[in-house]
Amino acid sequence: MAVTLADVATRARVSTATVSRVLNGNYPVAENTRARVLRAVAELEYVVNGPASALAAATSDLVGILVNDIADPFFGIIASAVQSEMSTGTGQHIGGGTVIRTGDGDTRRSPGGGPAFVPADEKLAVVCNTGGSPERELTYLTLLQRQRAAAVVLTGGAVEDAGHAAAVTATLKRLASSGTRVVLCGRPPLGPEADARKIGVAAGTRTGVEARIVERAVQQADAVPPPVTLAFDNRGGAQRLTEHLISLGHQRIGYVAGPVGRTTTRHRLEGHRAALAAHGIPDPAHRTVHGAYDRAVGYDAALELLRRDSTLTAVIAANDTAALGVCAALRDRGLRIPGDISVAGFDDLPFSADAAPALTTVRLPLQEAGARAGRLAMGRETPPPGEIATLRGDLMVRESTASPYA
Repeated sequence: MAVTLADVATRARVSTATVSRVLNGNYPVAENTRARVLRAVAELEYVVNGPASALAAATSDLVGILVNDIADPFFGIIASAVQSEMSTGTGQHIGGGTVIRTGDGDTRRSPGGGPAFVPADEKLAVVCNTGGSPERELTYLTLLQRQRAAAVVLTGGAVEDAGHAAAVTATLKRLASSGTRVVLCGRPPLGPEADARKIGVAAGTRTGVEARIVERAVQQADAVPPPVTLAFDNRGGAQRLTEHLISLGHQRIGYVAGPVGRTTTRHRLEGHRAALAAHGIPDPAHRTVHGAYDRAVGYDAALELLRRDSTLTAVIAANDTAALGVCAALRDRGLRIPGDISVAGFDDLPFSADAAPALTTVRLPLQEAGARAGRLAMGRETPPPGEIATLRGDLMVRESTASPYA
C-alpha cells in the first residue's frame, strides 16, 4: 500500500495542509516543524505522486555538498576541492547566449558578447551548511532528493545517534537507487547501527504503514550499493600524535576533545587513549574536556585543564583551531610554549605552520580528499575496492612541542 500524505502528517504530528506547505515550499513554516515533516517523509519513503515517482529516476545538474561549518577551514578546503572538479572544460556553445555558468556556480558574460560555452557535464555545486545540526542535515538530504541531485557529498564526522543514522541511511539509499551518486568524504562508512533492519528499533516499535516500510527497506537493502567512502584515519593520527609527546618525555597530557556524539571526536580520543594505554600512562577523566571545534572553546578548555591539574606538561587539541585558543590561554597565563607546556593540534590547517610557535599537528589530505570526492561524484574516478578508502594522517612535528620543562 502506498504511503499517503495523511500518513506523513500523522507521523509528523501535523495537519496534511502543513505537510503540503512544506513539500511545496509556498508558505512559511516553522523550522522545527519543517524538519519534523521532512524526517517523516524520509522515514516513510513518501513520494509526492505518480509522475514525481517517475521523475525520481532522472537526475538534475545539481551537486549537493553538506558541511558542518563553512567558516571552518577544514570544511572550506574540502568543499572548494569538490567544487573544482565540477567542470571538465569540454562542452558546447549555446548559440546567442551571453551568460556562462562557471564551476563555482557563478554566472558571467562571455567575452565580446559571443555565445556562451557550457561544459557538457557541467554541474552546479551547492554547499549546504548544516551548522552541525542533525535536523538540518536530514532536511538538506531530503531536499536534494526532491531536486533529483546528480550527486551528494557528505563531509566531516557523523552524528552518533541510532535514529538519525537510520533516517540518513534510508535517505541515502533512496538517493542512490534513483541514480544519485553518494560520496562520504572525511566521514566513516555507514555502520551496522545505521542498517535498515534497525530503523524500527531506533524509533521504537512500529505498526501499520511504518512496519511495511521497514520490511521493504530490509528487503531492498542489499540491492542498493553502499556509498563510496573516503575516511580519514583519525584514530591512527591521534595515536601517533600522542606517541610523539610520550617520546619527548610527557606523561601528564591534557586533551581538548571535540563535541560529544560525533564520530570524529570519539575516534581521535580513542587514538589518544590507545597511545597512553600502550605506554602504561594513566588517563584520569579530569584531563579531558569536551567542546566545539573553535578557538574560544580551546581557550576556555585550556584554563579549565590547568585549574584541574596545574602539573600538566602538554595539551593536545582535537583540531588546530582549538589549539590556537589553547596557545592564547597559556600565553595569557604567562606560560611559554613549549618551554613550560607543549601544545599540539590536528588537521594541519593553512595557518598552523605560520602560528607562533609553529604548531605540531597531524596533516590530513583535505585537498586531495575533496578533489577525489569530486571526481567520484562526477563519475570520473573508479571507486576504491569495497567502496571504502582510508586516508592516512601524517605527523607534522614543529616548534610547539619539546621535552618537558625541567
